[in-house]
Amino acid sequence: MIIALAISATLSACANTSQITTGSIPEDRKPVASMSFSEIEAASRRVGAAYESRPDDKSIGMSYASILRMSGDHDQALAVMRQMAIHHPRDHDVLAAYGKAQAAAGELQQGLDTIRRAQTPDRPDWALLSAEGAILDQMEQPEEARALYRKALDIKPNEPSVLSNLGMSYLLQGDLKSAETHMRSAVEQPEADSRMRQNLALVVGLQGRFEEAERIAGAELDPAEASANVDYLRTMLSQQNAWSQLSKDDAGATN
Repeated sequence: MIIALAISATLSACANTSQITTGSIPEDRKPVASMSFSEIEAASRRVGAAYESRPDDKSIGMSYASILRMSGDHDQALAVMRQMAIHHPRDHDVLAAYGKAQAAAGELQQGLDTIRRAQTPDRPDWALLSAEGAILDQMEQPEEARALYRKALDIKPNEPSVLSNLGMSYLLQGDLKSAETHMRSAVEQPEADSRMRQNLALVVGLQGRFEEAERIAGAELDPAEASANVDYLRTMLSQQNAWSQLSKDDAGATN
């Protein structure tokens, strides 16, 4: 499907907060995933300084890696989490975050192995099942990934991060309507965060409903930034001759 070709580019440009992130910054109540770009920059300087003075501190190291991933510095995030894994080799939280950092840096198989090592088969962790599914999606194994998301939802029903990952799984395969269904379910949950709403804006925009996508994005982003994201989507779809295909699909669906 033509739309699928645009996804790899639009994910980084339009859904900047779609990376899997965990944790809050020490002494900050606001989750990293809900921060603006300027807040992330300020937090990076503050937590980076704390990490330099205490490189073996689990809370600081994991928060710093999370901030680095949010800002797109996946290699440095991986380096930080590698040090955390050295200092805390049996800590399941650290192993889980290390696996996510490996996957975000492109080390998919290594990340998958690390996530699976962190899992406890007798008491499976829904977050690890979801993280494993996200990596399998990147490895183009969507059926296996979705089976894990559903297992995670059995453990924690209506968990928005899992619903969003399930929607992203369909998005990556070009099934935009199924993706939208699951992403809408995600953002309807009280715990939904900014990255989930931006993912919904992405999938709505990819279906050509640009004004609706801008409204969704504009609820949290600066209006100029939301407009720029939607303009980017328009450009991507136009460049790949996808807009005319979307129009034909929409016409066919209404007949």
